[in-house]
Amino acid sequence: MPSVAVDPSGTFLTLDSATGPHRFHAIWLRDNAQDAQTRAPGNGQRLIALRDIPAETRIAAAEIAADGALHVRFDPEDKTVRFDPAWLAAHAYDRSVHTARGWLPDGVEPWDAGLMDAVPCGDFALLQQGGAPLRDWLGQIVRYGFAKVVNAPVEPGALFRIVDLFGYVRETNYGRHFEVRTEVNPTNLAFTGLGLQAHTDNPYRDPVPTIQVLYCLESSAAGGENMVVDGFAAALRLREENPEGFDLLADHCARFEYAGEAGVCLTSRRPMIELAPDGELVGIRFNNRSFAAVTDVPFDKMEAYYAAYRRLGEIIDDTAMEVTFRLEPGEAFVVDNTRVLHARKGYSGEGTRWLQGCYADKDGLRSAHDAMCREGVLEAAE
Repeated sequence: MPSVAVDPSGTFLTLDSATGPHRFHAIWLRDNAQDAQTRAPGNGQRLIALRDIPAETRIAAAEIAADGALHVRFDPEDKTVRFDPAWLAAHAYDRSVHTARGWLPDGVEPWDAGLMDAVPCGDFALLQQGGAPLRDWLGQIVRYGFAKVVNAPVEPGALFRIVDLFGYVRETNYGRHFEVRTEVNPTNLAFTGLGLQAHTDNPYRDPVPTIQVLYCLESSAAGGENMVVDGFAAALRLREENPEGFDLLADHCARFEYAGEAGVCLTSRRPMIELAPDGELVGIRFNNRSFAAVTDVPFDKMEAYYAAYRRLGEIIDDTAMEVTFRLEPGEAFVVDNTRVLHARKGYSGEGTRWLQGCYADKDGLRSAHDAMCREGVLEAAE
């Protein structure tokens, strides 16, 4: 049974439970009250603004009820709110914090070529049925940043049916989708038979498309294998080898540009290695084809910046970092474009190679996955 103690000041309480002691401020507890006057029962959204909560809010009393719930009475409102201790433990902020720049949250797993023997994959027919197969496949993308799809229909536009599993297509200047095959006068190097260095797509956009789908329709040309590299693992390897270089790429903005079509001039200014304010590693932008002139690095740091950029590229090119697979007709892969770099080997002019690609948004994918996980927890509790 948990126990609770209120500080004499009334500004916070300490909840002692199986997960350890956690302190919670009065204003935080009041703002996170789950009662029907504070939150809409149907969707959980707040019905009040912070201005509606007295700035001088204090905890007048707190106790553990017979059913194990925590009851807190707030002054000056004289309002009592019931809290679930398990919910409080899951949302505790009185805990140790990460100190290393580039930390990753639980559920995100960096990888290298060792993943080749266990490439995340889902069968299209099973994914369409929903349930655990779809939930687990989405979970693999959340964990590893990519996953394949097999046994899908071999028909143009079928890639949209993959996006329909979790979200919506993001349309760009390339259209609702784009073709990836050899062209006589390509507007983008992706439309040639040349091999491409592992890269993230469209770093010149702000925001970038966060999900990319590549879907194979024809694959008789020699070569053209797809390759993925975990940008998070590459950045962390750079951090271990050269912390100063890691900081340079994280602390200074690179610039990216694309103006390969009439009426299009896309530019962005973002770091190659993106960190949250608390140091969490949240994004990678790496694309040598659209890397523009860097003007945001001081003169005395430019040489070291380029050395770090070069080393990051060498790590990305290291075969020990890559997972390679060949897409056959009716197969596709989905990639988190803020994390995982993708590439392809060069292919010959003999035979054909035709892929269709499109973009979507990671928030839809994560929403679908998290909703299915939450529903599973609720079903298990019933």
